[in-house]
Amino acid sequence: MTTRGADERPTPETRIHEPFLEGLARDALIELITSEMERDEDLAARVRLRAAAAASAGEGIRALEQAVDRATQIRGILHYRDVAAFAGGADDVADTLEGLIRDGRAGMAIDLAERTLHRLEQALEEADDSDGLIGDLLDRFQTLHLDACRAARPDPVALAERLFRWELDGDWDVFRGAAQRYADVLGEAGLATYRRLAEAEWARIPARAPEDEDVTDEDDDRFSVTSMMESLAQAFGDVDMEIAVLSRDLSSAYDFLRLAQLCRDAGRGDEALDWAERGVRAFPSRTDVRLREFLADEYLRRSRGQEAMAVIWAEYSEGPAPERYRLLKGYADRTGAWASWRPRALEELRRSIDQAMATDRARARSARYRWEEPADGSRLVEILLWEGHVDDAWTEARRLGCRRGTWLALAHRSEEARPDDALAVYRQEVAALFGVTDKRVYAEVVALLRRIRALMARLGLEADFAAYAAEVRAANARRPAFLALFDAARLIERPPQLRVVKGARPS
Repeated sequence: MTTRGADERPTPETRIHEPFLEGLARDALIELITSEMERDEDLAARVRLRAAAAASAGEGIRALEQAVDRATQIRGILHYRDVAAFAGGADDVADTLEGLIRDGRAGMAIDLAERTLHRLEQALEEADDSDGLIGDLLDRFQTLHLDACRAARPDPVALAERLFRWELDGDWDVFRGAAQRYADVLGEAGLATYRRLAEAEWARIPARAPEDEDVTDEDDDRFSVTSMMESLAQAFGDVDMEIAVLSRDLSSAYDFLRLAQLCRDAGRGDEALDWAERGVRAFPSRTDVRLREFLADEYLRRSRGQEAMAVIWAEYSEGPAPERYRLLKGYADRTGAWASWRPRALEELRRSIDQAMATDRARARSARYRWEEPADGSRLVEILLWEGHVDDAWTEARRLGCRRGTWLALAHRSEEARPDDALAVYRQEVAALFGVTDKRVYAEVVALLRRIRALMARLGLEADFAAYAAEVRAANARRPAFLALFDAARLIERPPQLRVVKGARPS
């Protein structure tokens, strides 16, 4: 009889089927289960897995291999709608392998995990795994494999050879970083084997200098082998080895940043500064902003504020924009020098805008790509708004022009102090939106009308709003989708519809 916990109560179904099953003779019970297995493939698969796991070693491993193959078999393309069922079958296999590890048969689990991983990789080639279910299975079986290796302690040299080959040749990052993850299993002998194999491949990878930044590397193994060498260096705790690995490729500013961060994290501050300076010298323009920030931070740590600001100014002056302006201000505040940097920054921004607008005027309109917006003062207006200089923002917006979003942001910020200006922007935007042949803008129009109504109500202009809204509705009477949204928002009181009673005479 099945035992239950104190809080579990038998349901009507269990009160019926448990005595029934317990009363069946052995042959009858087997016949019942067998017949159900013939009708239910999922049940059959689970029973076969349990039977295989319970079988003797030789017979059991063959049965489990067959169960793995059935659970991971696909015929042709695996459609998105079928991936969940496929993943469910593979999860049952994973549950079985966990049981093998618990039962002291981790060696079997190693072989079966590798077999399953191979088959999952093959399945990914033909599957629409948009939800990442098969990718999650790869992670689960890799974790199972590591747990099984820790329990079974297989031959470290043979394991290192298998892991190395898989990491080098695999297409799905299976066993990536294996040297570090499996360091406790591989031990000295396994890590030495892994290192020997990796260094032989590493010797074939050519070094890359900053001038090679545009070179397309035809060696597909570069990324894999570099990752292996990094993993080995981390497994050995050898910072010098990791520096040597990373410095083999200096074709981007980010490569220098990684080296600088590595040295900083290892407590080697002077080397970190040296790598950051070398990176900025190697990529003096259009470099990685993170590298410049790293270098500026290192200068500030050494009380070298002017040098820090020179680095951040180089970033700002390459393309003055709100986010770079905020970056510049942040560093200038740390040096207590924003009062002197702000005028210079605004002057550089105005110069940049004037230059862009002059270029626009000089070239024929057809020369501009259709998706390019004309140059205007949006960057300057957004910065002035960020600083809270609303009146100055209006002056520049009217002088230089703005993008739609900037005008709206300016209007939002001006509702209290400059309500008339805000209303003018909103009304102009309402008119402009009706020129867009997309019904999705109707919701934007209604949202703007609500904002206009609230603003005019504060100004005591309810009657003016009613007249304006009625004009908007009348002007768009042939847009039923808009009218439906407009009326649902109850922006104005509509006159009651006259009900004509059939046969009645007008009075």
